[in-house]
Amino acid sequence: MNKLVKDALVLTCITVIAGFALGLVYEITKAPIAKAEADALQTAYQTVFADAASFKDLDGFDSAAATDVVQKAGYTDDTIDNCVEALDGSGNPLGYVITVTSSAGYGGKITFSLGITNDGVLNGYSITTISETAGLGMKARDTGEGTFSSQFINRQSEIFTVTKTGATQSSEIDAISAATITSKAVTNGVNAGVTYFNYLVGGAK
Repeated sequence: MNKLVKDALVLTCITVIAGFALGLVYEITKAPIAKAEADALQTAYQTVFADAASFKDLDGFDSAAATDVVQKAGYTDDTIDNCVEALDGSGNPLGYVITVTSSAGYGGKITFSLGITNDGVLNGYSITTISETAGLGMKARDTGEGTFSSQFINRQSEIFTVTKTGATQSSEIDAISAATITSKAVTNGVNAGVTYFNYLVGGAK
């Protein structure tokens, strides 16, 4: 009986010490992780709005309310996480950067920031979180001429559809080969961002 009590006390001590150590590690790493995430977001903002001198949080932005707007429009796999205004050197607004998370990816959630000018022209997107299949869905992150992401640059914002047979209309996006699920997840995420942009510039309440 005494041995059982002793063993239980030892296990309790180990559990308490392990819990304390984990808590300490979390406190030590919490700030660096938060800074890394903030830096990644700023890099994404700058990627989709290279001409911007600064970015300002959108007054009154509410993620739940913004997400409700796009989900009511049919984008039930998407959330609007954040929205900032891109400003020039004089503080004049150039457009918006809308951060979207799609839960419809093949490998899980995909988070990206989408740039849209005041004139409704897409500046492309920049992915901050993705865990799709290497060599397939991960190509959604590739940049440069001829990539999947390049199809969303300098395009008038509209609702896009994915095609596997070659885009023939302005609203069509060529799917990544053998990664249609990823292609649709990103494209619908872009559509969610466009929907929220239209809500903002349309003055809806």
